[in-house]
Amino acid sequence: MIQELKDNYGHLFEDDLLNEINQVGTYKEVPEGFKMMEIGQYVRAMPLLVSGVIKILREDNDGDELLLYFLEKGDTCAMTLTCCLGQTKSEIRAIAETDAKLIMIPIEKMEEWSGKYKSWRNFVFESYHNRLNEMLETIDSIAFLKMDERLLKYLKEKSRVSEDNIIHNTHQEIAYELHTSRVVVSRLLKKLEVLGKIELHRNSIVLKDI
Repeated sequence: MIQELKDNYGHLFEDDLLNEINQVGTYKEVPEGFKMMEIGQYVRAMPLLVSGVIKILREDNDGDELLLYFLEKGDTCAMTLTCCLGQTKSEIRAIAETDAKLIMIPIEKMEEWSGKYKSWRNFVFESYHNRLNEMLETIDSIAFLKMDERLLKYLKEKSRVSEDNIIHNTHQEIAYELHTSRVVVSRLLKKLEVLGKIELHRNSIVLKDI
């Protein structure tokens, strides 16, 4: 685990902190689709993402989901940090978008390291800043973009984080994450295909304009 820590976080953390993470952290591998955190759960550990992609979702009162942002290698989740420090229940759902490797940090270490290591404090503050910007971008998309623009932006982001121009999601799954209906998604995908932005196949969507 220490080598993966150095490869992913060596540029951020000093050796003493890396060694502490190695001592107290729990290495975990999760498959694509694995639900890592559920709304209403208490958070007992904070994830440091070593590889893969985690999607963070919000849920409304009707149980419909909205994709907030993706976590990638070297990231952690601001909502997890907030829940850990405040010992409150999670308000988000975290699901592995791809196979992922993580190091889980016990919550009692977070406050200790904030006082002990400047690099850890900076990492926590930067994580808050990055996740806040991503949520603001999501809000802007909902408020200011037409649904076809949101859909294309979503497909491009999925392609970027997976490093693949082929999207393996059903129209219903896309509708859930964009908080709209399958009928709307299917109609707009057809429109994007006519415009030459994508190619629709039986079980996949190929992005041509990336």
